[in-house]
Amino acid sequence: MVHRDVPAVGAARPSPESYIPPPPIADDAGRPVNAPSDRTAPVQRNSGAPSRFETPVGGNVPPAVPQQPHPGAVADSESVAADTPAPAAGGVAVDPAAAAYVSRETPTREEDDPPLAMEAMRAVQILNPSGEVTMPRPDRTRVMCVANQKGGVGKTTTTVNLAVALALHGNRVLVVDLDPQGNASTGLNVPHHTGVPDVYDCLINSVPLEEVAQEVEGIPNLWCVPATIDLAGAEIELVSVVARESRLARAIDAYPGHFDYVFIDCPPSLGLLTVNALVAAQEVLIPIQCEYYALEGLNQLINNINLVRQHLNPKLEVSTILLTMYDRRTRLADAVEQDVRNHFGDKVLQAVIPRNVRVSEAPSYGQSVMTYDPGSRGATSYFEAAQEIAERGVKEPVSRNA
Repeated sequence: MVHRDVPAVGAARPSPESYIPPPPIADDAGRPVNAPSDRTAPVQRNSGAPSRFETPVGGNVPPAVPQQPHPGAVADSESVAADTPAPAAGGVAVDPAAAAYVSRETPTREEDDPPLAMEAMRAVQILNPSGEVTMPRPDRTRVMCVANQKGGVGKTTTTVNLAVALALHGNRVLVVDLDPQGNASTGLNVPHHTGVPDVYDCLINSVPLEEVAQEVEGIPNLWCVPATIDLAGAEIELVSVVARESRLARAIDAYPGHFDYVFIDCPPSLGLLTVNALVAAQEVLIPIQCEYYALEGLNQLINNINLVRQHLNPKLEVSTILLTMYDRRTRLADAVEQDVRNHFGDKVLQAVIPRNVRVSEAPSYGQSVMTYDPGSRGATSYFEAAQEIAERGVKEPVSRNA
């Protein structure tokens, strides 16, 4: 069957001039239905008249399917209502009110991924390659014991990164690894396998500390006294030793060189090793994880520090509280921070260490986060904490060493 409007095959095609449009078709009222419309104004979606995409009242004509605009066409500004949500990057409509609201738990782009220029500036400030920028040096050696009987609060990480930050800025620093796990030795890339002279020889065999201390490779002005697995038996062997609580203090006092800072990394316990560190130290630095369990055992640690002050070391004092593993997405971290600041006051550093994956990755490369990724938020936070500790030591030298 051949349509009447289609010419047969082989027939001559009519020329454009000879084309005659078909006559208009009229409806029952006599109005042409295929004539071109003289309506040029766009239809307002919010007007009272039915839309061109709606079925007329009482009619049986299905709504027309809206055609997709041509890519090059320009949309009519009046054809879109003002309250229409704007499409997002993925093509999904976004409510302007929802787009304007940003949750306090949502990190901003600048905090999570700072520009490369900002990271470079932080890296240069932290690494201090020229050596011109220095942190204040104390008048006498500050022996700081990093203690907390709860494990996993960041004692070793705090010890390593504060020591590196201070050493990179002109301070002579000694790290004493008093934890049998030897994590501080690992973080500083110091050999601590079986057979290496370590702090155990100083405590049990009275070996001088200078024969055990090792220079940290790549970090000037930084030394480390490593700890091996032999230290695990020191708790039992020290029981029968004379003046067992002050063995470490005597070894540090007999060191011929001068240090600005001596950091003692304690094990997660309140045994004889921690007591030795408390007797040898003048100040106690307590890292507190921003969780409830970290607060639960803090009262017991404070009681032990008071006992050591009364009977063994009257100069001992809790001088610094550092909040670690701060997760800004949780309200619990804010609540713990407020409780600690209300209880300890000015002893809490303004610098807070956030949760940062770079801090956890650095020990696997035998580095601190200060050298592994100096532009990260973790390195910046530890640098600010070290600077604050150095400035406090200069402002209050008499009260802490009286």
